[in-house]
Parts: sequence; C-alpha cells; structure tokens
Amino acid sequence: MAEPLVKVENLKKHFPVNGGIFGKKIGEVKAVDGVSFFINKGETLGLVGESGCGKSTTGRMLLRLLEPSEGSIYFEGRDITKLSKGELRKIRREMQMVFQDPFASLNPRHTVEKILEEPLIVHGMKSSAERKKRVRELLEIVGLNSYHAKRYPHQFSGGQRQRIGIARALAVNPKLIIADEPVSALDVSIQSQVLNLLQDLQEEFDLTYLFIAHDLGVVRHISDRVGVMYLGRIVELSDSEPLYENPKHPYTKALLSAVPIPDVEHQSERVILQGDVPSPSNPPKGCPFHTRCPQAMEECANKQPLFKEVEKGHYVACHLYK
Repeated sequence: MAEPLVKVENLKKHFPVNGGIFGKKIGEVKAVDGVSFFINKGETLGLVGESGCGKSTTGRMLLRLLEPSEGSIYFEGRDITKLSKGELRKIRREMQMVFQDPFASLNPRHTVEKILEEPLIVHGMKSSAERKKRVRELLEIVGLNSYHAKRYPHQFSGGQRQRIGIARALAVNPKLIIADEPVSALDVSIQSQVLNLLQDLQEEFDLTYLFIAHDLGVVRHISDRVGVMYLGRIVELSDSEPLYENPKHPYTKALLSAVPIPDVEHQSERVILQGDVPSPSNPPKGCPFHTRCPQAMEECANKQPLFKEVEKGHYVACHLYK
C-alpha cells in the first residue's frame, strides 16, 4: 500500500494559562491532546465535532500556522515539525488552507487580482504577464469571470468570496487543501454549490482534503473517511458509510441522532446528552466523555480507553469494545 500523503502521530497543542500578579503559568488548555490519523493521496478526511473540540487547531498545526506542543506531522514521509522556516516555505506550496469566513480572510483594501497574485509572487512567479494570465485562469476555474479581477471583496456575495478564497488556495498548485468550515458561514442554498465545486476541483487537480466541519450532513456529502473529535481527542475514525450506518462511540451516536432525516421511519431515536462539555483546561480523568455518556461504567471514570481498531478500518476509543 502506498504511503499516505499526510500522517499525524500523537499531536498535541497545549496553550498556557497565566495568572496572578506576576503572570506566571497556572495551568494549560489542552486544545489538542494526542491526535493520530493519516490522509491518503486523493481522498477527503472529514474532521467533525462540537465547537472547541480542537479540530481547527489541528488543521492549523498541519500547516504549522500553530506550532505543536508535541507529536509529529509527516507530509510525503517528511516530518515537517523539524523543518526550518526556509524549508517550510518551500513545502507550503504543497499545502494550502481555505478559511471559514471568506470576508475576514480576504484583504478588503486589495483587488481580487492583487489577492490572487500574492501567493504567486511569494512562491517565485516573476513575470507580471504570467501572473495576470494565471489570475484569469483561476477565476474561471472557480466559476467567476475574469473581469471580476478588478473588483474588491466587499463587492461580492458570501459564496463568491469563498470561491475567491478557494482560487487563492489553488494558485500555487497544492497537493493538500485544509478546508476549515468552508461552508458554515454561507447560506444553505449556496453551501451545496461550494461543496460541488470542491469535489469537481478534487477530481480535476487530484487534490487531497482535510475537511473540518461541525455539520455531519455536510461531511457525509464530501468525505471518504470521517474522524470524530471530542475534547481534543479523536474518539472514532472510519470510512464514511460504516460510520453513518453503524456508529460505535456513544458521542458519535448522539451527534448523528441530531441530524434531521426526511424519512421519519428511519429517524433514529434522539440521544440527549446531559451536562456541558468539560473545560479543556481541566478535562475529566479516564475517558473524557464519561461525564456525559449515557453508557458510562465505573471503569470509564478511572481509565482512559485506547484508540484501537474494532472492525477493519474502524477505530474507536471506548471501553465498550474490549
């Protein structure tokens, strides 16, 4: 089997909490706490979970926009956590990001042409004529017109702005695109257009995606495999269909029961989780989910479950699967 494009091992990100008169470190927020997964070339891995579970932090660490506290990130077999800034700049061509809010991620003072030219300049495309030709190409690839290049971001709708964000990510022909909730800020009628565009681009340019979202319905539409995160950890990881048809972890079951299904006969019974998500600065001992789990046992409060394969390609961190 070919080596995965991306491989993540025991990735952690702990943010210090400072307090007191002298601003000393009094604790830490465990935003990501020991995450491992891989993404094969040409596939889409969906990463889902409630707000604050660490999925966006994970995505930013893959690009080293945030420095990991611990762990390794391999891109094409090379550990990028050990690269210098100069080496990292060369590899950044291969990895790009599409952000959640297209308006906040586009410079309002720059025209679309300038926004799309910037990555080309940074990565060494010297000729102005070549850059302008590439900008026109990129706009047409994402379904906009070349005359849009002279406009500013505020002159576009939310869906069009996200298309510009996607064009900017495509500018330097990357292999991996990290899409951080790329449709959650868009109107529902526009979401499917952007998702279809992402799928068409994946086929056309042989792209690999890490698709971060909190909406399980959206993730099902686009992902080959899905990882479910809770409180900084992946609690379940599987091919998309087995995960939706037969979820193993109680948290995944609760998330799926909240997804509306038009067919009333096949609607699963709603699982209502009690209590609030614990603070990542003070996570519970044992299984992080045991304080809200309807199937919690005594062991869950004392011992952290191992993340292991319970069926072919289906991994889960839960004491129920011994």
